[in-house]
Amino acid sequence: MEPVTHFMTGAVLSRAGFNRKAAYATLAMTLAAELPDIDYVYRLGGPLAYFQHHRGWTHSLWALPLEAAFIVGIAKLVHWWRSAKGSTPAAPVRWGWLFVFSWIALLSHLLLDYTNNYGVRPFAPWNPRWYEASLVFIAEPLQWLFLLGALLLPSIFGLVANEVGARRSAFRGQGLSIAALVFTAVLWVVRDFEHGRAVRLAEANEISGEPVLRVAANPYPVNPFKWQVVIETPKYFRLGVMDTLRDEMTSDPSNDLIRKPPTTLSTLAAKRSWLGEVYLDWARWPVVREQARDAASAAPGDDETEVTFDDLRFRYSSSFLDGRMRTPLRGVATVNTDHRVVEMQIDGSVQKQGD
Repeated sequence: MEPVTHFMTGAVLSRAGFNRKAAYATLAMTLAAELPDIDYVYRLGGPLAYFQHHRGWTHSLWALPLEAAFIVGIAKLVHWWRSAKGSTPAAPVRWGWLFVFSWIALLSHLLLDYTNNYGVRPFAPWNPRWYEASLVFIAEPLQWLFLLGALLLPSIFGLVANEVGARRSAFRGQGLSIAALVFTAVLWVVRDFEHGRAVRLAEANEISGEPVLRVAANPYPVNPFKWQVVIETPKYFRLGVMDTLRDEMTSDPSNDLIRKPPTTLSTLAAKRSWLGEVYLDWARWPVVREQARDAASAAPGDDETEVTFDDLRFRYSSSFLDGRMRTPLRGVATVNTDHRVVEMQIDGSVQKQGD
């Protein structure tokens, strides 16, 4: 998920009752809920280095106790600073409980990442397999609504209470926070049910006569009844949009039928490159194609070819992205006439030589 959802989830978790048990729970859980994305520092090594390590060891179960200890260390620094100023927290200082609460918030990060279709590697490096539920779009406005309401409404109610002279609690919003978490869980249950229906309906909609090898359903934001489906047969991939409310699938054969490209010397070289190994380790529905290099970027007499890596999980458009015009997270390897990879790109960013 994107960072806003992670931060808000950590804050809502803390206000569901954890902040009553230990001081600095809100600070610790809000930070912990986003801490695994500290792997962003791998961008210093280039876009491909970041792509390789994103949702890697920082998102693995073995690293969470270390990250929880780091968060507790930050909270201790804040406590010492506040103590020096004579400030006393409303809740008791319990470092052991704060460690447990931070660990819970870290687990929420892995769970949220698991619900979308990018995936997560919780058992890396011993088991580098990617796991994804493909239930929720990476940016889900309904979750924003639940979480933001739980964070803002208590303040609004507090203003009303001040107007009428009511007593204000030091810990407000517990009921709304619990409700927001319950609503989020209900949303996942509904989406899980509709996801299963989308897969089954897609299997029944394949009318080519070829055997269906596998089917995937990928979420759209907001609408739990709308799914992008990918169907694989021995010869091609078929894309479509499934409406599980009406049990209808729409698919345009001229745009949604993708024949499996042949393997060439250039695609073999690209697959064996750093880009190819990283991309194919992550991609669930990869399509690797060779094509002539774009004339605008090619020098006169340049016979280099481009090999593109696409994952069909992301080849669809929504209100947040236009995946049909250009597949997000596309990899591009430039291969010379000696079948050596001379340039690598990921999502439009070039991995510089020597990075």
